Amino acid sequence: MSSCDQRHPPPADLLLSRRQFFGRSALGIGSVALSSLLPHAGSAAGAPDLSAVARIAPRARRIIYLFMHGGPSQIDLFDHKPDIARFRGQDLPDSVRGGQRLTGMTSGQKTLPVTPSLFRFARHGQCGAWVSELLPHTAKIVDELCFIRSMHTEAINHDPAVTLMQTGHQQPGRPSFGSWVSYGIGSANRELPCFVVLLSRGSAARPADPLYARLWGSAFLPSDHQGVSFRSDGDPVLFLSNPPGVRADARRDQLDALAELNQQQQARQLDPEIEARIAQYELAYRMQSSVPGLLDLKGESPSTFDAYGPESRIPGTFASNCLLARRLAERDVRFIQLYHRGWDQHQNLPGDLRLQCGDIDQPAAALVWDLKQRGLLDDTLVVWGGEFGRTTYSQGRLEADNYGRDHHGRCFTVWLAGGGIRPGVTHGETDAFGYNVVRDPVHVHDLNATLLHQLGVEHTRLTYRFQGRDFRLTDVHGNIVRSLLT
Repeated sequence: MSSCDQRHPPPADLLLSRRQFFGRSALGIGSVALSSLLPHAGSAAGAPDLSAVARIAPRARRIIYLFMHGGPSQIDLFDHKPDIARFRGQDLPDSVRGGQRLTGMTSGQKTLPVTPSLFRFARHGQCGAWVSELLPHTAKIVDELCFIRSMHTEAINHDPAVTLMQTGHQQPGRPSFGSWVSYGIGSANRELPCFVVLLSRGSAARPADPLYARLWGSAFLPSDHQGVSFRSDGDPVLFLSNPPGVRADARRDQLDALAELNQQQQARQLDPEIEARIAQYELAYRMQSSVPGLLDLKGESPSTFDAYGPESRIPGTFASNCLLARRLAERDVRFIQLYHRGWDQHQNLPGDLRLQCGDIDQPAAALVWDLKQRGLLDDTLVVWGGEFGRTTYSQGRLEADNYGRDHHGRCFTVWLAGGGIRPGVTHGETDAFGYNVVRDPVHVHDLNATLLHQLGVEHTRLTYRFQGRDFRLTDVHGNIVRSLLT
């Protein structure tokens, strides 16, 4: 290189390799096309433009997803099977099992003893839905709920099952449900994230009960679509507050200077992630004023706290998070994800399940009723469920007043409320042993397709091209369960 070349190096674009050129060109063209098709996450409040992905009128503006991590026992909560009492302790018939695979935790058992529930069931409401004695508050709102007793999944272990439920694929690396919603619809509130995550630890949770941040991650979607996890201690979002000695006007000047630098870099790199980073900085700045008001519960009435239960005044509990979910819904946050850990009852199910239901029964029912009283249930879709169910047979020894249940993906129960879902109905049926679906099966992909449909999104059109392939939440599967809809 000559001295002249050293004084005047060629522009960065002229130094691109062939791979870099095509990679950046693809990103640039994709980002331009995307910006013309989809609303920005920081768009002004109001109804977003759904023209790119929707061909149907939305019935719901937002989703509140109550996820019971670990797999609640449908046999002990919703799927009443009184006839199996006469088979108590007998080996599960081969004709029922049908050669289906078992987890490593029970595949070595000499017998699979049929285990009826220890808990009483009764019919409730005008719809006559069966609910266990463990959920007395849920029993009072059954006429607002739609029970799906025929959910099923191929996954039989926690991580792939939760990952499938939350991302549409058993292996990590796909965007989460909330990220797809953020990408496809956008935010209706410039002051808060489009996708908020709230975590709580159940009374029966054990140390080996992990939740990974990738479950609310954006994977290959732009990173501004990932979920924002609110903490119960200290700053609700890490590094949201200004450091000591830094004034708000100084922070504003810093962000303006940083945005200018990022925009210069974006002009050279044409990288959508740089635009996402700028948007995230701006959202964080706005959240400095919006989040404290959101979390200030002083304006809530004593009757509201009473409705959600005594733990609703304790930050980080499921009850407190349900109350916070209602406040987020009032502020039009698009996707609100609550995780409650501790539902993996391989042993001591009667005692542990009672504790878990004590955590969630009253606040979940209060959330549905509170939304209805405030006129928000019509356009808020509430989902309650886990990644799979539990087996009809006992894991380990069956005792007179104690038992455990292994993972079971062949059938489990979720319930839905609001957002254009038919209230007071029970969809699907399992066999006499509660082991197989015998009527109206609903796969995980079908559920996700139906939830997207209620948001006004055609699930087959909500796609993102990555590494030469069009990806979507429902992969190449999914059918809308129209019998669930009003």
